[in-house]
Amino acid sequence: MPTTRSLFRATGVSTAIAFTALAGAGTAAAHVTAQPEQAEQGGHAKVAFRVPNERPDASTVRVHVALPLDHPLSSVRTRPLPGWAAEVQKVRLDRPVDVAGAQVTEAVAGITWTARPGTTIAPDQFQEFEATLGTLPTDTDRLLLPTEQTYDSGEVVRWDQPPAPDGSEPEHPAPALALVEGDGEGHGHGSAPSGAADGHGDHGDASDAAESAQSGESGGTDDTARMLGGAGLVVGALGIGIGAGALLTARRKNGGKA
Repeated sequence: MPTTRSLFRATGVSTAIAFTALAGAGTAAAHVTAQPEQAEQGGHAKVAFRVPNERPDASTVRVHVALPLDHPLSSVRTRPLPGWAAEVQKVRLDRPVDVAGAQVTEAVAGITWTARPGTTIAPDQFQEFEATLGTLPTDTDRLLLPTEQTYDSGEVVRWDQPPAPDGSEPEHPAPALALVEGDGEGHGHGSAPSGAADGHGDHGDASDAAESAQSGESGGTDDTARMLGGAGLVVGALGIGIGAGALLTARRKNGGKA
């Protein structure tokens, strides 16, 4: 009957919406990202590079993040991560560059994390590599942080593509850090005192509170992805339930006939 066909069609549409929502959430979570995605110009930012393993038959053993030399960072500190060796690469600039009122002659060109024997990011796992970046430039509103992900199979995946002109996301987007104007004291969104993420120096109550706040912010993107995925499941379940209930009601009204 036409009514029955309409009910099945509605149920199918609801299920398709649910799977689409889940697919979108999964795609967003699969990229290498910088968390949080925003920091204050002129300040220091504690950033976690979140690296998911995308291969079912290979593990990640090396992560390299390139830092921009056109907007140089003079200070980078990495947080110790068990099983991984971190190396900060520095270069001397051809000419001094003014960054937030200070003359910078040497800049950090990149950070490389290499897995020690027996340590990897296995399939269906992710890892976060933390660093404090500073002093952040005041003459740009975004830093692109191209990242290379190396697998134990020898494959290298480059996350280095900028956003498309129409605003759409490329296949391998580079992690990005949006820079916003702050209060001039270096305590804006995403900023952290120097040393708060490097495992050195004293960590008082204020530093612990700042680090806890940053950890909460770092989970924002994944929490959003999970919420989207959950919402997709709820929509699909509701669609299936409504369709099934209406189908049973129609059958009763027609004496059990479909």
